[in-house]
Amino acid sequence: MEIPRLHPDTIEEVKQRVDIYDVISDYVVLKKRGKDYLGLCPFHDEKTPSFSVSPTKQLYYCFGCNQGGNAIKFLMEVGKQSFSEVVFDLARRYQVPIKTLEPEERQELQRQLSLREQLYEILALTATFYQHALYQPQGENALNYLKEKRQLSEETIQQFQLGYAPAGWETLYRYLIEQKRYPIALAEEAGLISPRKNGSGYYDRFRDRVIIPILDIQGRVIGFGSRSLGDELPKYLNSPDTPLFNKGQILFALDQAKNAIRSLDKAIVVEGYFDAIALHSVGINNTVASLGTALSQTQLKQLLRYTESKQIIFNFDADEAGIKATQRAINEIESLVYSGQVQLRILNIPDGKDADEFLRSHPDAVENYHQLMENSPLWFDWQIQQLLIDKHLKKADHFEQIAQEMVKLLNRLEDSNKRTYYIRYCAEILSQGDTRSLSIYIKNLQNQLKKPKSLVSAIKNTTSIIKTSSSTEDKLLEKAEKLLLRIYLHCPDYRQEIFNQLEEKDLIFTLSHHRLLWQQILEIESDINQTPEQLISLVQERSLQLSQLTNQFNDIFHLSENSEKDTQDIDSNRIPLLIHSALIRMEIVKLEKYSYYCYQKHKSINPNIDLKSSEYYQQERLISKEKIMKLKPLLSFSELEIYSE
Repeated sequence: MEIPRLHPDTIEEVKQRVDIYDVISDYVVLKKRGKDYLGLCPFHDEKTPSFSVSPTKQLYYCFGCNQGGNAIKFLMEVGKQSFSEVVFDLARRYQVPIKTLEPEERQELQRQLSLREQLYEILALTATFYQHALYQPQGENALNYLKEKRQLSEETIQQFQLGYAPAGWETLYRYLIEQKRYPIALAEEAGLISPRKNGSGYYDRFRDRVIIPILDIQGRVIGFGSRSLGDELPKYLNSPDTPLFNKGQILFALDQAKNAIRSLDKAIVVEGYFDAIALHSVGINNTVASLGTALSQTQLKQLLRYTESKQIIFNFDADEAGIKATQRAINEIESLVYSGQVQLRILNIPDGKDADEFLRSHPDAVENYHQLMENSPLWFDWQIQQLLIDKHLKKADHFEQIAQEMVKLLNRLEDSNKRTYYIRYCAEILSQGDTRSLSIYIKNLQNQLKKPKSLVSAIKNTTSIIKTSSSTEDKLLEKAEKLLLRIYLHCPDYRQEIFNQLEEKDLIFTLSHHRLLWQQILEIESDINQTPEQLISLVQERSLQLSQLTNQFNDIFHLSENSEKDTQDIDSNRIPLLIHSALIRMEIVKLEKYSYYCYQKHKSINPNIDLKSSEYYQQERLISKEKIMKLKPLLSFSELEIYSE
């Protein structure tokens, strides 16, 4: 849906209502640290949390990659959405009345909003209709199927709102259209009825089927899955794609599983509805289902929002079809898997059983499932195990085939430590217990692996260039940041301007000690008209309580004789120039860091595997370089010398 220009009143009310913790906790696992929250940054790879969220300031900041801003900026970055799209979504989330600038646009927007609301309404009513039908005489077979064959309790049936679609061709049609007076077009748009091929009317999409409502993360019905009770094919049938439902982007039961995933710090992904329902029914509540499709990156990223350690367990069937499904799922998300962004494990149940069947097989099944879960191999170990199935290393052709496939797998590992570990692991398999030949196999595997010398040397060359100029650049940056802090503390008339400029340009103090001081200033400052002496006194008092600030800012709190004279002599035209130059220096440093980050990401991505990401980082780097070239001529280095020591 194209978002029109939103009215400033809507934008302002969204800013007032939005809660940054509420927004970011949907994407990052946050843990309380004092007044703030800490988590793993979603914008760069890290193992130690450096991403901080401040509810009091309604700001986030990553001390690792220097990304920061408010809730709107976060959603723009994480979702690659426009400002209007983010504000629109937040307005819907926080029930802010949406106003647009143009009356015509407002009418179209209201029409689209009305359609979505009507779809939610008709789907909720249909879910209730199916639930009611399950307990009528016509639903007896369906209810027996759920309770006897699937061994589901009444509590579980109610928990998942399971129902029954009557066998008639127009039962739901007559209920929705003739009794409830819903428009035919709306029922068709919701995927509930389909037009007859001869054009003589409509028929129900679901007939004589067990119905499984599919809910979004907020618990609203957006579509249905179904299972036939007779010989009708397909055995499983989903709703078609609608404005609310896309099976490649939805995970069944995520609305019920998200809290358990957060608590247990891991998620289990199964293939079918009844696998997920069965696991939930025995208390394994961190389970979702992929709706019978290969898990997409979109679906995986939804899961990763809720697990800090990024632990995902695939539990697909262990038969041939299940093995292929597992492999397809890995292929779909391979860029995340091979780069180590996901800690993926594979759980295969013995004898080719699915989770639902296994849990009903014997009394100790639940305990055994927990053991299988704990012992599930890492995805790479599982991949290697698959190479060995029905193969004999004593046979030359089998040995050669296995060795070649091992090399292909090893080449795709990006982490050097993992690669080293698995080279030895594969060599141990190939050596077949002959420890004397182990080193030979290790060397043979190493010789066959691609060595990314170009990437390593390029990064080293770039790093050396940065290091060569870092001394000068760091001094200029330190002067720029120190300059702004001095003016802010000693020249109160310019405080609002500095604050506004930093906010507008989305700039954060890069040097950690300056950043910490700025945080203390903002926390302490309650009155914009405070005298310099009052603010400096309060900041100094706070610095005594923080060892990180002790004695580091004497030259900012207490001006030297020359600096004090300069401050007194600077006229009103001079200070804006100083502020302007300092801000440009900070902006250039920010762009240079981002440009280098994009360079590294671009070089580390194989365009044959992920062309879209490769092109994205290349384009981002070029844009950053262009911005830097435009900013550099505006710098006035002489302005920064005033406050240099």
